[in-house]
Amino acid sequence: MRALLVGAGGMGRAWGRNLLANEDTALAGWIDIRPGVAAEAAQELGTEPEYVGVDLEEAIKALAPDFVVDVTSPSGHCEVTTTALGHGIPVIGEKPMATDLSEAKAMVAASDRAGKLYMVSQSRRYDGRIHAYRKLIEENLGALGILNSDFYIGAHFGGFRDEMEHVLVVDMAIHTFDAARFISQADPVSVYAEEFNPTWSWYQGAAAATCLFEMSNGLQYTYRGCWCAEGLHSSWEGDWRAVGVNGTALWDGHGDPRAQVVEESGGFHSKMRDVGEESKPVKGGIEGSLVEFVRALRTGETPNGECHDNIKSFAMVCAAVESAIRGERVTIAEMMD
Repeated sequence: MRALLVGAGGMGRAWGRNLLANEDTALAGWIDIRPGVAAEAAQELGTEPEYVGVDLEEAIKALAPDFVVDVTSPSGHCEVTTTALGHGIPVIGEKPMATDLSEAKAMVAASDRAGKLYMVSQSRRYDGRIHAYRKLIEENLGALGILNSDFYIGAHFGGFRDEMEHVLVVDMAIHTFDAARFISQADPVSVYAEEFNPTWSWYQGAAAATCLFEMSNGLQYTYRGCWCAEGLHSSWEGDWRAVGVNGTALWDGHGDPRAQVVEESGGFHSKMRDVGEESKPVKGGIEGSLVEFVRALRTGETPNGECHDNIKSFAMVCAAVESAIRGERVTIAEMMD
């Protein structure tokens, strides 16, 4: 299947390698709004696409690609995705969907009008350990009441992130929020969030946040995070604790998850039994996203990250930012109206 890749920055080049490595895809075209950058990236990867340039409309007319890969900055996602869908071309794009929910809803509407797939690459769903964690919870804990995640990494990116508003919630929390939906199999109802920027932060925007979500099954999900926490980092997947009627399950984002479940109630502490779940290897990250996207195009199956579902994770980000600005609880329904 012939792909048109839009965006030739660091992540665009990662997607270029991904497309070249996948036996079911070909990198037919590559564009970037910066003249010469796509050609430079193609040369770096040792490939010669049929079309290299700067204009999306021209590239679509020249190539008639089977799908578009949108790896532009978030501000470009809506235009690239709606343009491609307007030509009847399926799209897989990087997170987050857009810069705000009005754009995201327009992108979903464009997918509906075209009758074509728009999928967001939520790459952290393609990890055998998170699948093992969800299975461990589902088979052992009973109804969940509490889900907590901690994300603490001192990330010295430089560049645009240093100047972003709401940098942690907007740039990174989408991964963890989406993982919470995947783990709990629940959707967000409301959120109360607070943001701040530690005195030592190298970011201009808020690099730390605490968010309390109410989820659709009555679950309380708490997110705590910081982009400028030096030392003793959490994993990039986060550090998780799930508490249900029958026990507790932990996953540190590194190894396999573990749990303790009630074997016998009574006494000061119930008698507990250790339970584990061994993860199975899967194609991970953006490689896993591309594999599932191509399979969905061929079979009609609904993939992870399909836009009607992924907008719920993006709504968590938008609602958390709105709550932090207003200093009050915000409902997801209010944000989606």
